[in-house]
Amino acid sequence: MTGPAMQRTPFYAHHVAARGKLVPFAGWEMPVQFSTVMAEHKAVRERAGVFDISHMGQVWVAGPEARAFLQKLVTNDVAPLLPGRGLYALLCKPDGGVIDDLYIYCLETDRFLVIVNASRASVDLMWMKENLSGDVMLIDQPQAAALALQGPAAAKIMGHFSADALALPKNGVAELTIEGNELVVARTGYTGEDGFEIFSPAGHLLQFYPSLLKRGSDYGLIPCGLGARDTLRLEMGYRLYGNDLDEHHSALEAGLGWAVKFNKGDFIGRDSLFNEKAKGSHRKFIGLRLADRGVPRHGCPILLNGKTVGEVTSGTFSPSLNIGIAVGYAESERFPVGTTRAAVRVHERDIPADVVVPPFYKKS
Repeated sequence: MTGPAMQRTPFYAHHVAARGKLVPFAGWEMPVQFSTVMAEHKAVRERAGVFDISHMGQVWVAGPEARAFLQKLVTNDVAPLLPGRGLYALLCKPDGGVIDDLYIYCLETDRFLVIVNASRASVDLMWMKENLSGDVMLIDQPQAAALALQGPAAAKIMGHFSADALALPKNGVAELTIEGNELVVARTGYTGEDGFEIFSPAGHLLQFYPSLLKRGSDYGLIPCGLGARDTLRLEMGYRLYGNDLDEHHSALEAGLGWAVKFNKGDFIGRDSLFNEKAKGSHRKFIGLRLADRGVPRHGCPILLNGKTVGEVTSGTFSPSLNIGIAVGYAESERFPVGTTRAAVRVHERDIPADVVVPPFYKKS
């Protein structure tokens, strides 16, 4: 008995040709690495790497009432978002549980591109349709493509293709014509490094990809897989939906209160989150830096004074810090404010861990 067929991105043939190790991820057949996770991680921290992120969902939201619709739909404040700017936000249920975290790019006053997680794309679209109101048009683009060019050399590489892209500020976005094709280029990313995320119909980016690799090779650019993407994002403390975020943890428990704007007016989940803020959350999201050798993984118990008080949601060996790092949830009443030392149980061994506020990795 076989399960549903894995989806493949437009770059599948390139990944096979580059001998990428392909694994199932969120219903997609994706490259986890091309060489080693360590080599690809260091390439992004020191030079540049390019990721295929075509599995992520792309939804255009347009119309005279598109902004008002998004303002009611997400936790962050969309009202002051200017054309040419992007915004991180959360999609929440009425009880404050996180349906997804997403990025909203404003291309025009009444036209937005919303990027959602691959595993939540169909759920998000259904939620948007259920809550749709006013003169708004939703356009899902399941066949679109996307690339993430990341690393300290990313700007030099992109500068060869577009001076306008190079001029984008952090969180800036623009529709640009590059090598004859229209691309949406944003100065955003998921690694903590400078970089660009590029969205377009598949045919446009398929033409651009070989040029990008060829020009980028002069700067040490290499294709990278999901393995390095995960270690890079975790070093920055960025949440991963399905591990660190889900419908059973609220936006505030997840430590994302900075993306919840109560003063903007009503939005889905506001009442529950407002009450939670007043009373305090049952759980808190913490970072843990191991003080001894060991690699924490999802599901490892978090201990305080020998008692289990929580669970790791994401953990890895940090290539940049050369130590195990993790994030997870701890029960608030069993994890007093000000706790600076806990432990993580890894293979029946309790490893002391410093409690820290991510990011773990900070540029010197």
